[in-house]
Amino acid sequence: MKLTIDRMSLLRPLGHVQSVVERRNTIPILANVVLRAEEGELSLMATDMDMDITTEVGCSVMTSGTTTMSAHLLYDIARKLPDGAEVEIVVNDGHAMVSTGRSSFRLPTLPVEDFPAISSNELPVNFSFTAADMRDLIDTTRFAISTEETRYYLNGIYIHKAESGELCAVATDGHRLAMASQTCETSVQSGPAMQAIVPRKAVVEMGRLLDEENETLSLQLGSNHLKVTKGGVTLTTKLVDGQFPDFEKVVPKDASRVLSGDRDTLKQGFQRASILSNEKYRGVRLAISPESLMIQANNPEQEEAEETVPVQFSGDQLEIGFNVSYLLDVLSVIDSDQVQMSVSDANSSALLEAVDDNNAVYVIMPMRL
Repeated sequence: MKLTIDRMSLLRPLGHVQSVVERRNTIPILANVVLRAEEGELSLMATDMDMDITTEVGCSVMTSGTTTMSAHLLYDIARKLPDGAEVEIVVNDGHAMVSTGRSSFRLPTLPVEDFPAISSNELPVNFSFTAADMRDLIDTTRFAISTEETRYYLNGIYIHKAESGELCAVATDGHRLAMASQTCETSVQSGPAMQAIVPRKAVVEMGRLLDEENETLSLQLGSNHLKVTKGGVTLTTKLVDGQFPDFEKVVPKDASRVLSGDRDTLKQGFQRASILSNEKYRGVRLAISPESLMIQANNPEQEEAEETVPVQFSGDQLEIGFNVSYLLDVLSVIDSDQVQMSVSDANSSALLEAVDDNNAVYVIMPMRL
């Protein structure tokens, strides 16, 4: 195999594929990326056995061929070469020579026959988004994905088609919940319900792909796999095998007390008060009255913080406690000047959302302080 390619043309697809590869592997071939050169095109593929990614880029191919070499080493080499460099890759006798100008690197290769590929089986459900809409779905929900391995079915985003016809994404760790929806074009070739739990790592990798807002994103869904295609990049992932809980039961339906205020003002108030909150539990007490919100925090060192923020509040005065990190996470992803929080009483969950946008809602459990 022999080819030449511009450094930037190689670096970008390598950035996509090497991020899938685990740095510590007990199976040597899984640390490698497959390079296949033919007819003026270079395709690259990497896998961790649960997810694989394939991307294609144009190049000058003198001799067609296929090989595998270390994904991270090749990426590091390309990343540190000078701008505008023309990279030559020549494979002979179990080694690859990567060279440009006065630099050359000799890397071992492994047989492509040893490289595994995950099966995507039949993917009967097809839907499409703009990259911007899919990024909104991911960015507004993924912070709530659970990191607790015992409840593995919460270690991802639950994607399903809502009764309204919109695609809905939900994430929860049991203490908070994020839910967002977007319209999409859908076609179903056969029977299975349109629902899936997309694992955390695949969610992160999907986020890396969504850098150009106007591109169309194609998704294909089966009972065990999800395939995402954008331009020349295809990401295929296994789904989390489990039953996502009935999240609609925890969304408050009759929260009669409503607080509204400026998002940035509230966020800054919570950030300042959080400085003296308990580092482990991160609790703050909210004392809410018709025209102001008093945020109080303290810690075992007898240090206290008090911050007053102007708000509008309908209902009787209320004191309630929350994890301040959860509040800040929500305020960081809401893209609106005004936010509102609805709650029934001091022992009930709070519903947070943008005043002028009902595409995303957030539920936070209260804390006893």
